[in-house]
Amino acid sequence: MSTDRSTGPTSGSNGRSSTDLGEPTVRVHVNGMTRELGATSTTSLLRALRSAGLTGTTGACEQGECGSCSVVLDGALVCSCLVAAFTCDGRSVTTIEHGVAADLGDALERHGAVQCGFCTPGMVMAATTLLDRCDGALTRGAVTEGLAGNLCRCTGYRGIIEAVLEVDGLRRNGA
Repeated sequence: MSTDRSTGPTSGSNGRSSTDLGEPTVRVHVNGMTRELGATSTTSLLRALRSAGLTGTTGACEQGECGSCSVVLDGALVCSCLVAAFTCDGRSVTTIEHGVAADLGDALERHGAVQCGFCTPGMVMAATTLLDRCDGALTRGAVTEGLAGNLCRCTGYRGIIEAVLEVDGLRRNGA
């Protein structure tokens, strides 16, 4: 993407746990809390998160094209549909359930940047990552590039870009 169940776990021979049903699990730090996620060899991080009740992360294309499933994995924005859950043992994941900064949420609302809401979780994760990592003032081009891995069919992006630029300006001015 970017310009980059468990009840009764038992210990498995591969160092990972498994559920009573024999499904392998991994321990992942999700939004600051350690959780066990189902992790077969074909389970994506997206599906593992949603199976664990973290349904804020949405899945649309499941091919890494739309960005709706974006999460932050060890500090990097990734499409969770492309990440094998079994590779996440001991790693840190931040999802939309972690929360939306008030200033960003307010700006998105003010600019009409949220309509159907399907892209919103991934868009918010991308915007948050962009805002948290920028060294200087963001430009329209930098915001456009930073959000490029996220498809939105409703807003035309203008409101989303304006909201991110507004938040960047407010944060830089200490508001």
